[in-house]
Amino acid sequence: MLDRFCAMLLFVIFVGAFGAENTEYCEMLGDPVFPLLSMDGDITIGGAFSIHSQISKPSLSFTDVPEHLTCSRIDLREFRFAQTMIFAIQEINNSSSLLPNISIGYKVFDSCGSTLTSTRAVMSLLNGQERTLGKTCSSQSSVHAIIGASDSSSTIVMLQSSGIFQIPVISHFATCACLSNRKEYPSFFRTIPSDYYQSRALAKLVKHFGWKWVGAVRSDNDYGNNGMATFITAAHQEGVCIEYSEAISSTGPGGNVAKVVRVIKSGTARVLVAFIAQGDIDILVEEAVKQNLTGLQWVGSESWITAGRLATKRYSGILTGTLGFAIRKTKITGLKGFLLQVNPGQDPHNNLLREFWEATFGCSFQSGLHGQTLCSGSEILEDINNPFTDVSDLRISSNVYKAVYAVAHAMHNMLKCGDAMNPQCIWKDDFEPKQVVKHLQSTGIGTFTF
Repeated sequence: MLDRFCAMLLFVIFVGAFGAENTEYCEMLGDPVFPLLSMDGDITIGGAFSIHSQISKPSLSFTDVPEHLTCSRIDLREFRFAQTMIFAIQEINNSSSLLPNISIGYKVFDSCGSTLTSTRAVMSLLNGQERTLGKTCSSQSSVHAIIGASDSSSTIVMLQSSGIFQIPVISHFATCACLSNRKEYPSFFRTIPSDYYQSRALAKLVKHFGWKWVGAVRSDNDYGNNGMATFITAAHQEGVCIEYSEAISSTGPGGNVAKVVRVIKSGTARVLVAFIAQGDIDILVEEAVKQNLTGLQWVGSESWITAGRLATKRYSGILTGTLGFAIRKTKITGLKGFLLQVNPGQDPHNNLLREFWEATFGCSFQSGLHGQTLCSGSEILEDINNPFTDVSDLRISSNVYKAVYAVAHAMHNMLKCGDAMNPQCIWKDDFEPKQVVKHLQSTGIGTFTF
């Protein structure tokens, strides 16, 4: 509720109080936030991805205007998600059978894996970047659908604002079972199953191997808390006992993770079920290395079970033999070539593309910065194998791809005239987000609505 209230404070309505004419004006408070990547089109799809993994923590004195939130440390996998969305849109725009004669534009914002920046992102997607919206606040949303976010808590925050205006949000990675509440989130869809199924499957997996005494650790967010709650209930039904259930938070007190590892180490359970978000698992495993936490059988959730960055010699003594359920791996024809074309020359003024290039090649566009070599912009991306260029293990990217196509098919069906769902013709200039919701609900193309 607080997130919704804060979001609404971004705008103010001025009502004329003098004279016979009572005119309503709508003006943005503060500076507009611009998308990191964008392109104009007849209809627009918004995107919210955790393109950066670290967020500044401004001091809140309540006497001065808070500093602007800034995100840093680019996440190459999330940047691939954003580029996959753009790739799917480009495919559809080049198609003669899907949405013919209609161009799709996009606006991609950085949710930075935080509810604060997710609120900022969704408000920017809803309202556009114009400082003055016009005489009234009744203008239509600047986007017709939103792809995102990459975690459950950020998605929930976005829905608290977008849901009011019946704008569809299709997430590729928000798995919290709480989002299956159609009464509370009627405009939410996803291309990944609910954790209701994974949690119960993990309980059956533990029982299958005869492990009846286990420890449990989770992320202290909507994903971890809801997923673990379902697992514990299902585990008890399967005759499995839980020795302890600990929560970790990457934004919590500095000693939190160390304390959790000490609890795990002092426990007698030799099996550890870890329902951990991708941003927290690195911190937990690093602390496990420091405290020499070995001899455990780890059971992991889908968020981190296939993370290549954990399959290293450094963590082999801790994670070797880890079990869990993975998201289905697929191939996306043409995506590799599209990704290799991304470079700063596409938009010399785009700071994100320059940052991506610097992080990928370890160079800098600013001469002599921290002793780094100077970027030429002609470095060869094909020579690099990193989370951005590696398409051998596409799982979440495939969910992004399907989400875009689900929206496109729903919009395509909206253009059909005379059928039961669309008795009257709808023209592209008359597209409304609530109509997209209606057609997504009726077709369920490529989406899980549970």
